[in-house]
Amino acid sequence: MDIKRAALSDLETVKRLCETTITAVYPHYYPEGAVEFFLDHHSNENIAKDIGCNSVFLCVDAQANPVGTVTIKGNEISRLFVLPEQQGKGYGTSMLDFAERLISRQYGEIVLDASLPAKRLYLKRGYQDMEFHILPTSRHDFLCYDVMVKRM
Repeated sequence: MDIKRAALSDLETVKRLCETTITAVYPHYYPEGAVEFFLDHHSNENIAKDIGCNSVFLCVDAQANPVGTVTIKGNEISRLFVLPEQQGKGYGTSMLDFAERLISRQYGEIVLDASLPAKRLYLKRGYQDMEFHILPTSRHDFLCYDVMVKRM
C-alpha cells in the first residue's frame, strides 16, 4: 500500500472513487436528495481545484490499484473514501493516519465533516462533535452532518 499526491491526470480516478463509494454506501444512510448533494459536491470542478492546490491524495494497493482517496486542506480532512469492496482492510485507517500526521506538523487540531457512515470511526479515533448542520437538498430532503475536531 502507498499514499501519493494526486495529479490532474488522476482526476477521473478520484472522481470514480468518490462516486462508487457514495452510490454504494450512502443510500443506506441518507435520503436520495442528500446522496445527490454529495455526488454534486464532489464534482470534477471541485476535485480539480483541490488537485491544483496539491491537496488530494490517492491510496493504492500492493498492485498499484487505486483503492481510496483523501483531501487535506490546512487543518481539515475531507473527501475520505475507500472503495466498498476494499473497506475493512485498513486503507481508511492508513489514510487517516497519514492525514493526521501531515496536519499535526503545523496545526494543533484537526477538523472534518463527518458523514454518518464514518462517524463511528472518527469517534473511536478521538474526534469530538463540535457543530451539527442541517442542509436542505433537492427533493425536499435534508443532509445532516457533524463537524468534528481532534486536538493533537
